[in-house]
Amino acid sequence: MTKTSSALVLALALSACASTGGSNVPAEVSGWKVDFFDDFDTFNTGNWQDQILWVNNEDQCYVHDNQYGTREVSDGSLKLRVIRLDEAIDCDNIDKYGAKHPDTQFVAGRIASKNKQEFVKGKWTARLRTGGSGSAGMFPAWWLLGSRNNEPPVEEDDENICWPMTGSGEIDIFEHHASGGADHYVARAIQSRGACDDGDWRTYQIDLNASLDEYHEYSVEWADGDLVYRIDGVESGRNEGLGDQYPEPLFAILNFAKYAPGPISGEWVMEVDWVKHEYWQ
Repeated sequence: MTKTSSALVLALALSACASTGGSNVPAEVSGWKVDFFDDFDTFNTGNWQDQILWVNNEDQCYVHDNQYGTREVSDGSLKLRVIRLDEAIDCDNIDKYGAKHPDTQFVAGRIASKNKQEFVKGKWTARLRTGGSGSAGMFPAWWLLGSRNNEPPVEEDDENICWPMTGSGEIDIFEHHASGGADHYVARAIQSRGACDDGDWRTYQIDLNASLDEYHEYSVEWADGDLVYRIDGVESGRNEGLGDQYPEPLFAILNFAKYAPGPISGEWVMEVDWVKHEYWQ
């Protein structure tokens, strides 16, 4: 090798060291980044509030402040319950037409992150399980709703859009309707096709199965215009092309309802280990 070529090799080697070995900062890796996480060590009123209303002609009465043990936080998890009382009580739940819920023996818990934790798109996940799944009338759910929804609590001037119009759109991540069987649940997007309250909307439902009495991670994420549903990180279904139908911030809801009259058997509880939201970076 000539002196000239030897010098060239040395110069190239020194240049390579300067460009690679001179910095220990790793390249930024794209992925999901957590911007909200609640592991329910306590009931954090900065994240959640009770949502008191009457919908779907449900049989139970939602109550405040963990009355009757309907939304207990203990041992690192949230427990939402439907509980049968010895006697019927006066229920203050009102539907969107102003009708008052009749007296009932059944009370339950429902919480929402409305005006607390709201996000545009990204990825929502909850780790949860249900006890007594498949019992007649059982109706627990983990879902999202647009932040401009006009149902209680109404706390901002722009909360004036009725379901399921844009601004008040709905995405169901986990919904167990007992009539489907003990291990059945659904995920779905609901798309408005006209004016609210006219029945002019369409449901894009995905029927799924899991061992509901065991903990699973149920999530929805926005990906290339689709809504992708996952259980324990594995894709379980998707609503193609519907992601952009939800441009508004969404808040999360966890609730346990009773959709039909009649007795309940055993303990009705949805236990939530944690909830999180992530964004892609």
